[in-house]
Amino acid sequence: MLTALGHYVFLQNAVAVLVLGSVVCGVVGTLVVVNRLSTLAGGVAHACFGGVGLSYLLGAPPAAGALAFGLASALGIGAVSARWRDASDAAIAAIWAGGMALGLIFIQLAPGYAPDLMSYLFGSVLAVPRADLALFVAVDAIVLAFVVILYRSLVAASFDPEFGRTRGMKSDAIFLAFLCLVGVSVVLLMRAVGLLLVIALLAIPPSTVRIFVHRLPALMAVSCLLTALEGIAGLVLAWELDIPAGASIILVAGVVYVAAAGLGRRGRRSRPSDGDGARTASVPA
Repeated sequence: MLTALGHYVFLQNAVAVLVLGSVVCGVVGTLVVVNRLSTLAGGVAHACFGGVGLSYLLGAPPAAGALAFGLASALGIGAVSARWRDASDAAIAAIWAGGMALGLIFIQLAPGYAPDLMSYLFGSVLAVPRADLALFVAVDAIVLAFVVILYRSLVAASFDPEFGRTRGMKSDAIFLAFLCLVGVSVVLLMRAVGLLLVIALLAIPPSTVRIFVHRLPALMAVSCLLTALEGIAGLVLAWELDIPAGASIILVAGVVYVAAAGLGRRGRRSRPSDGDGARTASVPA
């Protein structure tokens, strides 16, 4: 593949997309994992499919519809979670299923055939144009600025929201802003791995790193690096075996997670227990 990389622009674009996308996956994915919001992020991702279908029906850019549905679903889930905690799971399930159902209905009603529909479901990292790289850079900058500016508030909202409220932090507003960031990230990543696989890319690499790393800044940094390496390894595997790149990337991430989980379990078994039986706590910062 190294020889082909020097000759084919689409391969160069794919590698650039995977490296740039790893920033979003590592940072946003870490916050998704530590807040145990993988299911919520999955609901937002699947709701975006409704926006893709509506865009085809109206003749609008699919990314615009996906972004609108993603932000609306994120705000809707966030509002329900803030008011009725017990109803949040039902709201996520309803948005998850409703988004997919609406997408299928809108696409069926749209005239003609949707030729690149599969790329939104399963991704097409090899088809991402160079013009989209600027969008990845812009979203990376937004994500990094969001985390840097609101870092202490994010830590409080993630690990002790009640304490944050007593200190005057607007935890609910920060939570809603974070959900919107998840929606934007999902729309950005859907071109690379697709809506059906994007949640795996957000959740698996940070979950893998979390087995060994517990401080939040290090967790984000190592997750970004691991996501980029897994993405490139998956792309190489897809190129050599002539298989879908998005599925190959997720497969590599899954194999690495299983191996890391095995090593982590073995390390805990071999580690001598301390005298007082205390456990090492995760330190957020």
